[in-house]
Amino acid sequence: MAAPEQFEGFMIHDTKNWDNFTKEKFTPKVFEDYDVDIENECCGVCGSDVHTITGGWGELATAPICVGHEIIGKVLRVGSQVKEFKAGDRVGVGAQVQSCMKCPQCKSNNENYCLNMVDTYGAPYNLGGGNPNKDAGGPMKDKSGKQIFAQGGYSSHSRVHEQFVFKIPNNITSHEAGPMMCAGLTVYSPLKRANTGPGKKVAILGIGGLGHFGVIWARAMGAEVWALSHTPSKEAEAKKLGAHHFVSAGEKDWFKPLAFTFDFILNAADMTHEFNLQDYMSTLAVNGEFHNVGLPDKPLPQMMAQDFAGNGCKIAGSHIGSKKEAMEMLKLASEKDLHPMIETIDISEEGCSKAVRKVKNNDVRYRVTLTGFHKAFGTGSK
Repeated sequence: MAAPEQFEGFMIHDTKNWDNFTKEKFTPKVFEDYDVDIENECCGVCGSDVHTITGGWGELATAPICVGHEIIGKVLRVGSQVKEFKAGDRVGVGAQVQSCMKCPQCKSNNENYCLNMVDTYGAPYNLGGGNPNKDAGGPMKDKSGKQIFAQGGYSSHSRVHEQFVFKIPNNITSHEAGPMMCAGLTVYSPLKRANTGPGKKVAILGIGGLGHFGVIWARAMGAEVWALSHTPSKEAEAKKLGAHHFVSAGEKDWFKPLAFTFDFILNAADMTHEFNLQDYMSTLAVNGEFHNVGLPDKPLPQMMAQDFAGNGCKIAGSHIGSKKEAMEMLKLASEKDLHPMIETIDISEEGCSKAVRKVKNNDVRYRVTLTGFHKAFGTGSK
């Protein structure tokens, strides 16, 4: 079954009216040899969606724009060079839909760092992008000559390069799998690359949408896990998610008993600009790492080079994860029967508005998934 010529999505037109969604049609990218067409079933709501539509990360790259990059759906058709998927497969898509597939990054399971990556929404397409056997052509344009930009998952369908499509294990529900596609992978990748496991002491800073996944994964990977939060009321939930210890980081001198404790701090907070980072860095073991996965609108606090000298610590960051890591994450969740904490809201103009406002106001425990796509778009089995 082929996807329609035009897809339909809930879109915004400008950052001043960031929560005013309207259902509109848009032209997807040209269907090419490595593409997978997906009929969307649900989509998680990510903080990135809110940063984008509010203008926190800058002006919109294209308007109107359809956000959403935690997509779960069913494969409708595949391109001539696609070998991994077939019609009917239940799959997921995260925050990236294409890369060049030729550079050293793409050839080393680091395609999430490709210079020519295409984000799931707001990024321009080039003809032939993602073909490992030839160079990309010029800008991909629609029938009216306008540049085609990627549009996201608050939509009826998605068209994605096979490298960025992930098969979902049968025992993971779609509404739980959705947030794993961005939030889950964004924290799994740095934890894996830090060799998180038995004998490691890992702190998760910020127990929200990203951080709650961090606690789940770090515990499942075998580490001793601390939850660091400025919200003492989250202690019970943090421990239920898997934290061995809870520290209220808003208390005076909270960091002093923890000097030289952590091998790795995963910073999932969105308010890092308000933190005294020196306090957090002091809790790292020698050569420990403070790793940022939250991407706030505002700059990090100013620090001195001397702040890193006392324990030889370092500060770092990362961008989502690779397909290899996505499949490892899904295998871990499937085999250990791991479940994030998810709220669901049926997709509609009002539903999208409610969902992004809840995320912006930090009124979520701990992720939101938009559901009811088949009813909203008239898709699904006929």
